[in-house]
Amino acid sequence: MHAELERITSRIEARSAASRQQYLDDVAAARDAPKGRDSLSAGNKAHAFAACPVHDKQSMLGGEWPNIAIISAYNDMLSAHQPYHRYPDIIRDAARHCTATAQFAGGVPAMCDGVTQGQPGMELSLFSRDVIAMSAAIALSHNSFDAALYLGICDKIVPGLLIGALQFGHLPAIFVPSGPMASGLPNSEKARIRQLYAEGKASRETLLQAECDSYHSAGTCTFYGTANSNQMLMEFLGLHMPGAAFIPPDTPLRDALTVAATQRAAAISSYGDDATALADIIDEKAIVNAMVGLLATGGSTNHTLHLPAIARAAGIIIDWQDFDELSKIVPLLTRIYPNGQADVNHFHAAGGIGFVISTLLDNGLLHEDVRTIVGHGLSTYRQEPVLEDGGLIWRDGPTQSGDREILADCATPFDAEGGIRLVDGNLGRAIIKVSAVQPAHRIIEAPARIFHDQNAVQEAFEAGQLDGDAIIVLRFQGPAANGMPELHKLTPALSVLQDRGFKVALVTDGRMSGASGKVPAAIHVTPEAAHGGPLAQLHDGDLIRLDSESGVLSCAADLTQRQIATAPLSNDGPGLGRNLFNTLRTGVGSAETGASLVAPEEG
Repeated sequence: MHAELERITSRIEARSAASRQQYLDDVAAARDAPKGRDSLSAGNKAHAFAACPVHDKQSMLGGEWPNIAIISAYNDMLSAHQPYHRYPDIIRDAARHCTATAQFAGGVPAMCDGVTQGQPGMELSLFSRDVIAMSAAIALSHNSFDAALYLGICDKIVPGLLIGALQFGHLPAIFVPSGPMASGLPNSEKARIRQLYAEGKASRETLLQAECDSYHSAGTCTFYGTANSNQMLMEFLGLHMPGAAFIPPDTPLRDALTVAATQRAAAISSYGDDATALADIIDEKAIVNAMVGLLATGGSTNHTLHLPAIARAAGIIIDWQDFDELSKIVPLLTRIYPNGQADVNHFHAAGGIGFVISTLLDNGLLHEDVRTIVGHGLSTYRQEPVLEDGGLIWRDGPTQSGDREILADCATPFDAEGGIRLVDGNLGRAIIKVSAVQPAHRIIEAPARIFHDQNAVQEAFEAGQLDGDAIIVLRFQGPAANGMPELHKLTPALSVLQDRGFKVALVTDGRMSGASGKVPAAIHVTPEAAHGGPLAQLHDGDLIRLDSESGVLSCAADLTQRQIATAPLSNDGPGLGRNLFNTLRTGVGSAETGASLVAPEEG
């Protein structure tokens, strides 16, 4: 085991001792209480099972079999979630064949950042994570279940489901993915057309055709953004059936994995022979494994928000310093768009998550001695699922990369470090992802250009007003200001400026998502401007230094005597339901603690 990995894990354990013990005490109390159905009155049970088939009803009323909750983010607008419409029938049938029952316990909302990108609706996106957590809790509040299957893929949905599931840590939990869509337009061509459109050199019709050729069928978008980073994390946390993440939707292997997840949920319930609750799986070592997986694969910066919130829901306290220090010892092992040109299908074919886990384990960079839904030890996740004679089996995964342009081992990584770093200084603390940033652009010193709205940045770019060295400061984009929308819409314009030879960077208390790329971006700045953070004291022309090599985010000017700027926030209006979220913005935690409403801020 790498000494630094042990040291950081021990520090997290010590930091979390009190809150973790409180969480485990709460879980123990729930475990010691009567099983859900045993605590229900006759009237409660009659209501809970009234619509079930007769055979299921008899088993449920008799309490003889485990009853599995299905909690789904299905809707047929999101490509990644459309395949879930078939899953409840598959799961119910599989449950009956392994002496269990299954009920669709509840649906949770699922919005697509790809649809809302640059639109007012994006201001609801991050908050949807905690709404999902609360929705999952409502689904399980009927107290009729012995295990749960969680059907979700995309950005805020998996973190929200997991935060909700952790409130029921005494129950087993298995996450069931749907898989990526087939590869479409090459990522390099998509990026090229987006940049041409930003420069006015491609028509809207050309842009639309390129986007449709990229996002063209059911399944997860194939670039390595937050959705696919979610699936990686579920493998590193041991909450998927091994190797399930990137099997295509609506295929025999995908259906077989869904059946297997159902069977396993029954087996690890309190009625089975291998009872394993979620709280047995999500501990400090598992959270560190997830952080390592994120760094090794160049995953989404959104998880510097989500993982702290998930961890706190289990009584575990992590911070950006933990990410930064782990990043220094965890090598970058993948080149998947936007950190390369390959997509997740190419990555999976080259060896995928199983290969990454294998090489990290072999080099002491993961905790092997963890519990997962399939037993003790993370080594099981070296394996890959296949169909053999019509049956599902797991075989040893590859020991060599199938394509060294996409997937490397720890001996020959693409970079010695994981690429997510902490920058700190008199402008606050922020995260920067440098895995796709060329070394020449990792240190930028330039005058500030201040904006309060991403559309204003776009307008200034189109008017030629940003030609020159500049650090674009886009403030009042944090969770308390407007819900922390993604700002990936700015990527093409900033990329054009960089390609023109200007020194350019972005500093913001907003998000840039898993699609952040070649332009240096210090994001999630905390304290945010809406809370009086230093970004609110900057003026146009102030000299800013963003140094991702030495971890500095600073302004040369003395800000201490300046007034704190304010900004009119459009989300106070009624458009697209944003006014319903006013109280959420007043209660949200800081970015470094997860920007959460439901995960504790203390600690």
